[in-house]
Amino acid sequence: MTGRGFTRLLCVACAAAFPFMLDALTLNSHRAFAQAAPASQGAGPRFRADGPNADEFGRKEGYPSCTGIAYVHETRCRVGALSRYDTLFPARTIAAPKQPAPLARVAGEPAIRYGFAGLDLTLDDYLNRQPVTGLLIAKDNTILVERYQYGRTDTDRLASFSMAKTVVALLIGIAVKEGAIRSVDDLAETYVPGLKDTEYGRTPIKALLLMASGVAFSEDYDIRSSDINKLARMTVEQDSAGSLAAVMQFNTRRSLPGARFSYSSAESLVLGLVLAAATKRTVSDYAAEKLWQPLGAEADATWIIDATGQEITFAYVNAVLRDWARLGLMLANRGNWQGKTVVPEDWLAASAANALPTDFPLAKYGYQIWYSADTRRFSLQGLRGQFVFVDPDLKLVLVQTALSGGRPEAAELFALWNALRAQVH
Repeated sequence: MTGRGFTRLLCVACAAAFPFMLDALTLNSHRAFAQAAPASQGAGPRFRADGPNADEFGRKEGYPSCTGIAYVHETRCRVGALSRYDTLFPARTIAAPKQPAPLARVAGEPAIRYGFAGLDLTLDDYLNRQPVTGLLIAKDNTILVERYQYGRTDTDRLASFSMAKTVVALLIGIAVKEGAIRSVDDLAETYVPGLKDTEYGRTPIKALLLMASGVAFSEDYDIRSSDINKLARMTVEQDSAGSLAAVMQFNTRRSLPGARFSYSSAESLVLGLVLAAATKRTVSDYAAEKLWQPLGAEADATWIIDATGQEITFAYVNAVLRDWARLGLMLANRGNWQGKTVVPEDWLAASAANALPTDFPLAKYGYQIWYSADTRRFSLQGLRGQFVFVDPDLKLVLVQTALSGGRPEAAELFALWNALRAQVH
């Protein structure tokens, strides 16, 4: 791999590592968090019609979603596309229950300050500087902050990209607990006969969960001929061959399963094939019964499917912001939510215990999720600035959906997150 290609590859995952790098810097963030706020701020979500560079992102055109993947190169299409992804591609519904689980809300939004790049900043400063479509902060079962920009609202299903990887891993954990999957040591081909005698087929489920299959795969979004772009063309862009044929393209073993971490969306796609075959259910139906219903989600979510009807499980779950928060709060409570076990606690413990070192000394990778080096905190993360941060010790969650998110954007978000952590008790 060239130096340039390696740098691009690192940038795929670098954002996820930043919060844990910044943990070690012990940010000077004591000036941050107070529960009092002016009464005029009110208790409900706050909405804004514009946002940073709103005209560039299509405000004057009503934030068009355009067609297909036009949003990748046409920024004017991005706001609309990332809040209406399930109108651009075929999708299956993840049904919400009739009665949502209530979330409390503070009487007034807390005053939040954080330090970054020598500046003393507020939450309004952050939102004025960053292309955020939605931001929600919650502790225990109480919403502290809920903001929307670029004309988005609390009824928009916002795109997740690779945050969906964690969702599929949670479903795998539930399927193991229920016996549909006998063991994470089973090979993928045990459940997916179409993978028999392929390198992915010969890979244990556990190695796939840890992004350690050992199968060669280039996760480089900037090069059209890269493996991730081939995978996308055969799945989200609706090639008739679909997900199974897509993963079978990658059949060169580079190392033994479980030997080393190497971020690969193909691993997550294989896990989705395993899950569907083992449960004899669509991934969306299983997610509705095992996650969305017990979480008490307030709105249907959707999952983009390929041309064969299989969910594209390396990305593409779309959900309202408060339901992403419910998922994060359940994880903050170690798999329990409002008196019910949703995800087995021992599965989450195993994810942390088995987490592998990554290219970043202060970040580890567990079962399709990023951890701090001590595995006490973790995050779901997706391309273009999608995050759910979770601190189980504080029962604190931050959810962000955004239009872009490279290193500079991520660094400021993590400064905000660490300021919150330093002040919430």
